[in-house]
Amino acid sequence: MKAYFRILAYAKRYWFRITIALIVAQIVAATDGALAWLVKPIMDRIFIEKNAQMLKIIPFAIVGLYVVKGVGRYVQNYFMRYANLRMVMDLRTDLFRKIQGMSLAFHKSRSTGELISRVMSDVSVVRNANVDVIKNLVRQVFTLLALLVVLFKRDWQLAAMACLTVPFAGVLIDRLGRKIKEITKASQEKRADLSSLMVDSFSGVRIVKAFNMEEQETKRFRKHLHKLYSLSMRKVKASELVSPLIEFLGSLGAAAVIYVGGMRVISGRLTPGDFFSFMAALMMMYGPIRKLTKVNSTIQAAIAAAERVLEVLDMEPDIKDAPDAVEVTNFKESIRFDHVWFAYPDDPDTWILRDINLEVNKGEILALVGESGAGKTTLADLVPRFYDPTKGGVYLDGLDLRKIKQISLRTLVGIVTQDVILFNDTILNNILYGRPKASFEEVVEAAKVAHAHEFIQQLSNGYDTVVGERGVRLSGGQKQRIAIARAVLKNPPILILDEATSALDTQSERIVQDAMDRLMEGRTVFVIAHRLSTIQKAHRIVVLDKGRIVEMGTHRELLDRGGLYSHLYRLQFLGDHESTHISAHHG
Repeated sequence: MKAYFRILAYAKRYWFRITIALIVAQIVAATDGALAWLVKPIMDRIFIEKNAQMLKIIPFAIVGLYVVKGVGRYVQNYFMRYANLRMVMDLRTDLFRKIQGMSLAFHKSRSTGELISRVMSDVSVVRNANVDVIKNLVRQVFTLLALLVVLFKRDWQLAAMACLTVPFAGVLIDRLGRKIKEITKASQEKRADLSSLMVDSFSGVRIVKAFNMEEQETKRFRKHLHKLYSLSMRKVKASELVSPLIEFLGSLGAAAVIYVGGMRVISGRLTPGDFFSFMAALMMMYGPIRKLTKVNSTIQAAIAAAERVLEVLDMEPDIKDAPDAVEVTNFKESIRFDHVWFAYPDDPDTWILRDINLEVNKGEILALVGESGAGKTTLADLVPRFYDPTKGGVYLDGLDLRKIKQISLRTLVGIVTQDVILFNDTILNNILYGRPKASFEEVVEAAKVAHAHEFIQQLSNGYDTVVGERGVRLSGGQKQRIAIARAVLKNPPILILDEATSALDTQSERIVQDAMDRLMEGRTVFVIAHRLSTIQKAHRIVVLDKGRIVEMGTHRELLDRGGLYSHLYRLQFLGDHESTHISAHHG
């Protein structure tokens, strides 16, 4: 229950409304007891004694009780739903914030569908069992207590007899509840798999259609769906078994009560009013008991979901600010890699970078070249501290990056990649992502530098044009220019260009390359496996092979040396006229 109570702690912020709702719940519970209590005067005073005065009072009393009950239920439901929805909003926000704050290594190890499932599906299950359950728990428990008071007041011996089946019902509820918890956990994991499958299939719809795999994807989806269906049916069997068994146990108690109570009425030891008031209270008890068994099932399901939610909330990010981390506001001298080794946390035995020693001076354009998997992108990813070195350190103006606050470090770095990430928003907001508080005039100026302003003006809604998911409504060259405009607006002193033109046609490449040349002016630039024109403009070229620096120099120096760079140059630029890459893909 620890996980469940930790989730319930979110209710503390709304304690005042919840307290009012719980007080009202007790009043509502008391009305049920009062209605059962009224059965005696109705039977004895009206039907047997023929008391006309009581006949005038009782109907008004019944109506009054139902008015109190109705108003009370409305008030408690309103306040509890308010607290419930606010708690869910807070929990999802915290979960989203936690996931956003996790390192790239975390995101590479988890599918998008699984993370979406944690935020949406798991929290939905928890929602069903937070403060609403407390409300039902309090109301049904107090209703039971009120009815038990009536039972024991009318005849304590009959009441004790009626309660004999309670321990057996408790054991039954506990065992079925545990089973429901296990099934719910498995169901939530299967829902995460389904979410992952849908994300993959929908985002890759072009490939699905190109290979005529629509039916195959549907079969795969249905196969996963059938497993979820099987788990759901197991849960139905377990949860729906509770009520009939509880009712059967209750019927045994009721049968015994009717027999013994009837004998007492016949012998005159109990009035008909007492007996029917007792039976009314006993019959009314089965509603709360049945609801409490469902509450238990709901709580067990919520515990399973809460454990999955808390698993994420309790994770510590691999990359976090040190307690004594400082802010930096500018870049003055150099970035230095000092004996840097790197391996991914989930594969610590495979070194991606090996003993990297490199110093990049302010204003220098450094090209990183090498075959796929050489470690080029990983090396560049250390600069904005997407990862920390496994051994060694990276220093900005002599200060270890681990001693710098991430937000201030990343303010100094701009990134333009081959796989441009645009959000399903307007062009204006996508460019503003570089500096949200910039003016529209500054956005336009950035777009002009990126050679994007002209094509943006030609669009139907100009800067207010929505680009679609991942910029699907724009061409590759247009997306790249939006990304460059975003980087221009940010105006960072350090720039990382990761194969930014490798996927473009010749005409688009020429436009984008010119935009990037303007972007690079006066900045410290890491260019990863770029086209020949940019490689030649680099002040230095670093050649990586299996995570090591094997060569370093200018384009001409490396060609004259006849090493790996020269080999790549001959292979990709002289031997293959269709290829204009120094390297096929980022490392």
